[in-house]
Amino acid sequence: MTPTLTPRSYLIQGVISGWCFAVGYGIGVLCRLLWGYMELPLPVERSSRVIKRISAAVFLILAATVLWLSAGWQNSIRKLMEMEPLPSAQPLEVCAITLIIFLLLIALARGLSLVSHAIAMRMRHLLPWRVARVIGYALTIVSVWAIANGVLIRYMLHVADASFASFDQYFEADKTPPISPLRSGSAASSVGWEDLGRTGRAFVASGPTASEISALGDGPALEPIRVYIGLAAAETPERRAHLALDELKRTDAFRRSALVVVTPTGTGWIDPAAIDTLEYLCDGDVASVAVQYSYLSSPLSLLMDPEYGKETSQALLRTVYEYWTTLPPETRPKLYLHGLSLGALNSENSFELYEMLGDPIQGALWSGPPFQSGFWRSVMERRNPGSPAWLPQFRSGSFVRFMNQRGDMSQTNQPWGPARIVYLQYASDPVTFFDYRDFYRRPDWLDAPRGPDVSPEFRWYPVVTGLQLAFDMAVATSTPVGYGHVFAPEHYIDAWLVVLERKAWTIGKIARLKQYFVRQRQQ
Repeated sequence: MTPTLTPRSYLIQGVISGWCFAVGYGIGVLCRLLWGYMELPLPVERSSRVIKRISAAVFLILAATVLWLSAGWQNSIRKLMEMEPLPSAQPLEVCAITLIIFLLLIALARGLSLVSHAIAMRMRHLLPWRVARVIGYALTIVSVWAIANGVLIRYMLHVADASFASFDQYFEADKTPPISPLRSGSAASSVGWEDLGRTGRAFVASGPTASEISALGDGPALEPIRVYIGLAAAETPERRAHLALDELKRTDAFRRSALVVVTPTGTGWIDPAAIDTLEYLCDGDVASVAVQYSYLSSPLSLLMDPEYGKETSQALLRTVYEYWTTLPPETRPKLYLHGLSLGALNSENSFELYEMLGDPIQGALWSGPPFQSGFWRSVMERRNPGSPAWLPQFRSGSFVRFMNQRGDMSQTNQPWGPARIVYLQYASDPVTFFDYRDFYRRPDWLDAPRGPDVSPEFRWYPVVTGLQLAFDMAVATSTPVGYGHVFAPEHYIDAWLVVLERKAWTIGKIARLKQYFVRQRQQ
């Protein structure tokens, strides 16, 4: 019931509490089994009844206390995220859901225990009973894991993949092929509208026009270029990457001042807040290119084929980079990378630094990197002593820097090197800050000072906090914009200004652009 990184509804709270209740009960049962296995003496029956009654009384008092405190705990997060406070944590609903989840998990565990007992009974004539019991439990665990991981989960993922693939082909009534020849899927494009997929069609059919950019920027603007290649466009990542290059050449994208290679999320979605703000800041003089690598949501993509996104992102960047290096440096566009969430992870994996040392790209903006991101994690773990884990400083800051809602950035007075890498991350984002070690070790980002959007009431507890954060990841996008895993356009503006080194935008123009996106969000 204690607060973690994201605010929780009574439904999510009940599910988490049910899991924690079952895990705690399971630990107790395991200890009892080990005690009996070692043939240690048990309390006499009368003492056992007294212990149980005292334990039950303590449990009820603790449960009532935390239910009474839970609304205040949740409001400590909601206040930081500018949400309306909860008048009540709906304790009756939470208790009902908790008991349902608890009983279901206990029933499942006892069913498996019966299976292990049956296996042990069949072996008791061949082996000592204590050995047979151990083998029975071991065989049950191994068998269930093998069936679940090798058959059930894969079958469910294939069903999900087929379902998402069908949904990806769904045509929205309000989306029509773009008129501008500078967009994939237009009449001038070699990629058909139907081959872009649902997320690709949404990407090329949206975004600001040259006139809208000009009106807000007080100057002439170009029509932004958007290139997108869906999974249905070609069979292999390499062929889709070459289709993307052909589209870039067709639209004269290499004559723009900036070219951004975007790695989408698992479903192929690209955050409009990131690309719309980019196009305004560049006065339309920018091209964006992306290739879809999956139909599944990001968590399912990681389970189904975690290397598939890496393969596609590498193929796209390699194809674009090899052509880009053949162009005169003084006339070619500056080359950048971008990715959100799983897109950030795969964008990280799309290049090798040593391959680009002779002719490096100009930078990257990665937002909400998942905790599995290798490069991000290596930087975090080697951060400068004394810098917080939620906004670290890395060496001189000439290569990698971090930003959050407040635009805070380490070593702002230090000069940049040839490439600028910026991570945009929120301290309240469980997708970024979850770690398997949270089950047994207190995370560094709970040290003082804490992030501006992390509750002061957040306390770490072994096992429990790990479960809480795992469930937080499932609802990370349910937070208000600017918290959790939902990134605000105004924060992208600050980050892009640093990566692009746009000095032409005055403080007044930047404030006006931010206000424009805030009004858009409130409408």
